[in-house]
Amino acid sequence: MNGGPESASAGTRAAARADRRAAGRRDRAGRFALVACVALAAAGVVVASVAVLADGLADASTADGPDDAAAGPVPVAPDGEPASAPSPAPSIDDTPRGIVLLTDPSWVARVSEEAGIPARALSAYAGADLYAREHDGCSVGWNTLAAVGLVESEHGTLQGGRVEADGVARPGIVGIPLDGTSTASIPDTDAGSLDGDAVWDRAVGPMQFIPETWAQWGADGDEDGVADIHDIDDAALTAARYLCQAHGTLEGSSAWIGAIRSYNDDPAYQRRVAEAAAHYAGFTAG
Repeated sequence: MNGGPESASAGTRAAARADRRAAGRRDRAGRFALVACVALAAAGVVVASVAVLADGLADASTADGPDDAAAGPVPVAPDGEPASAPSPAPSIDDTPRGIVLLTDPSWVARVSEEAGIPARALSAYAGADLYAREHDGCSVGWNTLAAVGLVESEHGTLQGGRVEADGVARPGIVGIPLDGTSTASIPDTDAGSLDGDAVWDRAVGPMQFIPETWAQWGADGDEDGVADIHDIDDAALTAARYLCQAHGTLEGSSAWIGAIRSYNDDPAYQRRVAEAAAHYAGFTAG
């Protein structure tokens, strides 16, 4: 009979097929958008660190040579402090050391203003990238680290904090308990020493590492003898090491997304990081 159960069932099946087709189109569109962002982000890895030193060194090169002298091999940071305008001597605790000394202050100042990344955080991302390239042969890209820092903690400003001159995010950033309610279930691994929770682990610091991961990968980016999960230099270098271990380098879309997936397996997270990394890569040249 017309309008009977069979007709209703057929209509329901047709509607379901239409819904599946629409969902498939949305899913494909989402995948295409992610692929496009990943391609841009991964391309940014190749060029992102080249300009970290370029601004200051290009100015120096024009004094003694042709205008295009800086277009040769990627420059290497000179020994000691990068050249910069004189400034009042900071306190002992705030004296820059470690990976931030690899970066050019004029580049950091320019990109920080244009990209809206706090300068202290940006110097850590750029320094960690340069260190990873030199010591580990891994092209992670400052823009990738900056994208992770944005998504994880808004560059250390989440919960009303900021990264101070000594590189430490204050107040400390501690995530929700990973008790399986809306997250993975990760019972405590550090007796609460890093996250203050002796029952469940929590993500900690500006790059949001869980204690178990920090125990394995934690690095001392500011060379003060301590791997501090709340220190942006230590956290950025740790993130670079962790991302690099997935593929050895992040050059190329497949390697890049594989590394980000190892950091967080959520496709929405990967998309946000890819979009941010592609955006930041646009500020490399200037």
